[in-house]
Parts: sequence; structure tokens; C-alpha cells
Amino acid sequence: MSHSSGVDAAFADRFRHALSCNNDTSNINKPDFRELDLGSPVSPLRTTRAPAASTSSSSSGSFSGRTGPNPVPRKPESSHTNSNTNNNSNNNNSGELSGSSENSPTARGFKPGHTRSDSGSAPAPLIYSGQTATSPAMNVLPTGNICPSGKILKTGMGMVANRSSRSDVLGSGMGNYGHGSIMRGSGKAEPVISRGGGGNETVKRGGHVQSVDPEELKRLGNEFYKRGNFADALSLYDRAIAISPASVAYRSNRAAALTGLGRLGEAVRECEEAVRLDPNYGRAHQRLASLFLRLGQVDNARKHLGYHGMQPDPSETQRLQVVEKHISKCGDVRRIGDWKSVLREVDAAVSAGADSSPQLFMCRAEAFLKLHQIDDAESVLLHIPKSELHTSSSSQARFFGMLSEAYSYFVRAQIEMALGRFENAVTAAEKGSQIDPRNVEAAVLLNNVRMVARARVRGNDLFKSERYTEACSAYGEGLRLDPSNSVLYCNRAACWFKLGQWERSIEDSNQALHIQPNYTKALLRRAASNSKLERWEEAVKDYEVLRRELPNDNEVAESLFHAQVALKKSRGEEVYNLKFGGEVEEVSGLEQFRAAISLPGVSVVHFEVASNSQCKHISPFVDTLCGRYPSINFLKVDIQENPTVATAENVRIVPTFKIYKNGSRVKEIVCPSRDMLEHSVRHYSF
Repeated sequence: MSHSSGVDAAFADRFRHALSCNNDTSNINKPDFRELDLGSPVSPLRTTRAPAASTSSSSSGSFSGRTGPNPVPRKPESSHTNSNTNNNSNNNNSGELSGSSENSPTARGFKPGHTRSDSGSAPAPLIYSGQTATSPAMNVLPTGNICPSGKILKTGMGMVANRSSRSDVLGSGMGNYGHGSIMRGSGKAEPVISRGGGGNETVKRGGHVQSVDPEELKRLGNEFYKRGNFADALSLYDRAIAISPASVAYRSNRAAALTGLGRLGEAVRECEEAVRLDPNYGRAHQRLASLFLRLGQVDNARKHLGYHGMQPDPSETQRLQVVEKHISKCGDVRRIGDWKSVLREVDAAVSAGADSSPQLFMCRAEAFLKLHQIDDAESVLLHIPKSELHTSSSSQARFFGMLSEAYSYFVRAQIEMALGRFENAVTAAEKGSQIDPRNVEAAVLLNNVRMVARARVRGNDLFKSERYTEACSAYGEGLRLDPSNSVLYCNRAACWFKLGQWERSIEDSNQALHIQPNYTKALLRRAASNSKLERWEEAVKDYEVLRRELPNDNEVAESLFHAQVALKKSRGEEVYNLKFGGEVEEVSGLEQFRAAISLPGVSVVHFEVASNSQCKHISPFVDTLCGRYPSINFLKVDIQENPTVATAENVRIVPTFKIYKNGSRVKEIVCPSRDMLEHSVRHYSF
């Protein structure tokens, strides 16, 4: 017994270490191995001893098999009972299986109702033990064993089952095989596990039907879990729970698999169900403490960490204290509006262990919003960890004095408002207020969001009716309630533009761009207002930015072209024969070529040979670029028809492209790719 206990302890220690995940030093996120045989995915049969002989049995049923070294007896499980009987015999047998294994250093026992398949060229017999069992000599099969073929082995003294090195494999669930079905490498007919109408698992082999022990499903699930195959492990735990829904160990293991899949909300519910079934089940409390800590719910984590006087893991206690400290500091600096410090404390709390807290990520988004980093705030919103907590404990958790779920909607409403999605903002604010109706902060936000949304709708209606002065007043009402709303500033700038008040339009555009630097509508308003004031240099700068942001927008391209021409004129430069857009101009002589490249601005010349395949391939793309960059002058020269131009420009290879700016060559490209050519054209177009 002492030797077997040592083997059990060694295996348990080794797999506890191997299965630790998420830096959980307390091993609380791995399946429960207290009742687990650790070894190969398919447990070998082993010798078992039955209790005292039964008073009524129609068969002697004394069977044994060969075991490997160090046989380890399976401990009886007081929490598990099985009333399944062997449907293939007429006596009152217990249905236990025994056999032998050479593929594993550790032999295992099975619960009543287990079935096994074997590997090898000759299938090993299934051995049914009666209510009394003795162990004959090693490597001996007794008389009367039932073989898979249905035949009866005669006197088997000295007979040893012939095995090969091929190991059994688990069915993938395809065809007639369910998850956990055992298939022998020989390809012969094997047991098929199926679920009956009452939820019981059965295994069928050779016409005989037996119940499947949920402990076997749990054991196979643990094997998948150890390999990191959490989805298949979850499927097997689900089947074990369907057979034995009151087992807290199965539910705890299911929570571990869900945690591995990142489905923390479901894992919490599973652990809470296990605690409901057995309030003193420490494993479930430990898992709940770890899950709540990752979700940033410090109070709930503390409640389960020291439940009913359990000795908490010191490392878990330390993690909880660190997370609690940073969340508390985060609340302090948030109250005074120190948003950069809020970001630091959020990052520290996440690093300390609260890595899946939706509220901490929402707090980060709120800080970005207040720092006028709206793009970053929206990015956080799109990648926030999903949580589906709907349990009583999680629904009452608070964050900054607000119910956790209400805080998430509170922040979302502000971001939606800043992005101009006013209807979405109202919906989010209403949900937050419904969840936490007594919270003053949520109530104030809801009132403001509704009033700002109404002001924006009224302003838009007035603008469409060309009542621009009244529209300015309506947008102003919204800005008094939400002074950081870039959309309202931009809308009011449009009203000032229509009223011919260019300076005020520029002021409101600047306010909008200060809040949201990449706001293209505000940039367009400012560029147009600067053009009206003939501030060509500022207008060209804004249009050049817009050209990079909107490369396919012809209106922007044309506005940039006219602003550039006006800027040249304002500087006293000669401007003539400049036109916006057009087609690629074909050059027919040296003088025409020199006159064309001497024009102010940028010219791109394509040197080609009409019959050349590469030239034929890239010519349509040059036409596309001509339409895409209308402020650039595009030319083409056939060097066979115009050898003087080719000689003057020293062109010998086609296709060759040369870029000229104000008559001077600035770049030459030989046989470029489309991407390389457009990159160069775009670079010199600004």
C-alpha cells in the first residue's frame, strides 16, 4: 500500500505542475485530479479484487489478467455509485472489467459498466468478473473468458494475448463515433459510445450494450485538458455531467476547460453551481477566487479565497492585495481628473492579475476619451474582453461606486457621443441608468446625452432649412452641455461658413480638430475657409493632408490643384497652360517634350515601345494614375518613333519613367512595379 501511495503522489505532483496555467501558482485552474487515474488516453485493463464472495451467483467468475510493473489499485469513490449491470449474462454480476497492460507503467481499475478495446493484431478478450474474484498466476488467462468474437477460450493456462506496439486512439466524434470512442489501430469494429434518451451514455459492441461510467469520460477529458485541447475536454465533461449532474468535481473540471477557452463568465457560473451543490467544496471556491480576481472583482475574490476558514494561498492573497491597491488608486486619480495617472494604474492592475476585467478596460477607454484620444478610446472599446456574467454575485459588484455593468454602459455612452453616434449614446446611457437607477453620475449623464442629442437633431433640421443662424444657436446649446463634442463644433463651423463668417468657421474647426485631430470634415471646413480668406499656404497644407487621407477623392484633388495655382500666383510665379485632370499627353518631338516638362509643377514621362509587352502591361495603370492624380502632368514618349528624345534623355530600356519638377528631373525609375511607380508619383505630388 505504501508503494502504491507513493506512485499516486508522484503522478499527482507531476501533473499538477504540468497543468498549471495563467501563472496560477495555486493550481486552481486545472481539472480536479483527486479521483483521477493519470496515464495514457486509453486506460489499460488491470487486475482487480472483488469483495467477499456473493451469496448468489450462477458463475464462478474468478478472472485476472497480466499487469505491468507496480500495479496501482484504484481507490473506491464514496461519492460515486453505479447500478449498471451486464446485459450479456444471466447472473447478478457487478460488471467490473479486468485485464492486462503492457503499454503503460501503471495499471488501472475501472468502475462498473466500463468497456475496453485493445490494440494489436489479435484483439485481447473482454473479461467480465463476477462478484467473487481471485488472482491466478501472472500472464495467465483463466478458462471461460469471453472473447470479442463470441467464442469461449478453453483452458488458457500459459496463453498470453499477442499485442503489437500500436496504441489505441480516441475517436474524433465523426461518423458513428462520439468523442471519447476508442478505436483500435487494426481498423476492426470497435465500441461505439452513444447517449440514450434519458441522458445515459451507453457503449455497444458486438450487439451487447453497457452503460458508460462518467468517471471514464472525466478521465478522457482530463487527458485532453493536459494536452491543451480544451474544446474536446469540455465536450467530455459535458457528457459526464449529463450522466451525473450532481457531481461537483465534473462541474469544477468543466470550469477549468471554460477558463482555458477564455470563457470566464461561463466558468464563474459553473463554479457557482458546484458551490450550490456542495457549499464546502474548496476547489470550486479557489477557482472562483481566481476568476473573480482576473475579472477585477476584488470583493468577490476575497469572499471565496478565505471561505469558511480555508487557508488561502499566500501568493493569491498577495495578488489580490496588489490588484486592490491599484484599482483603489485608479478611483482616486479618476475623481480628480488625472487621466494619465488613471492609465498608469489601469495598466498596473491588469499586469498584477486583473487581465480580463471589462471595467478596467472601459476605464482605460474613458481615460483616452478625456485625453482627446478618441481613436484609441474606440479601439479599446472594440477589443474589450467579453463578459457574460449574469450571476447574483457578479451583478452586485461595484466599480467606482457604480454597478460594474452600469459603468461599462456609462463609458460607452460617452464614446458614442464623442463619435457622433447620438442614438447609440442615448441607448447606452439608458441601459446604464436602468441597471443602476440610484447612481447620480449615471442619471446626470443620461439627462445630458438626451439633451445634446435633441440639440443636434434640431440644429440639423434648421441647417437643412437654410436657417443657419438658428442652427448655430441650436448647436451652441448642445456644446454648453457637452463642451468636448467635436461633431457639434464641426457642424457649427459649417453654419459659420454658410453665413460667410470665415474666421468663426476656422475657430470652430480648430476646436473640433483639437478634440479629434484626424477629423477630416473639420479639416475640410478649415481648408475651405482659408481659401475664402485667400490664405493659400494654410489651405494647401490642409488639402495636402486631406489628399493623403483621401487619395481617391477628386474634389479634394481639384481643390488642392487650384490652391496650389493660387499660391504660385500669389508668390509672383508665372502660371500658364495649367489645367486640372485630362489624359496622358503623347509627345511627338523634342521641342514639345522640353516645353511640357518645363511647365510649373510635376510632370511624369513614360518612355515606351508600343510593341513591348511590359509597356503594354503598365500603360493602362499610367492612365489610372493620370485620373487619380489630376494635378500632375502625365506624358508618354515612344522611343522608336522619337529617337531624338530618347537620345537626349539617354533612354535605352523600356519601360522607363522620369519625374520632373519645374523643369528639373528629380527621379528616374526603370521597369518599376505598379506599387513603386504610384509611391513615387504620390511622393512628388505633394
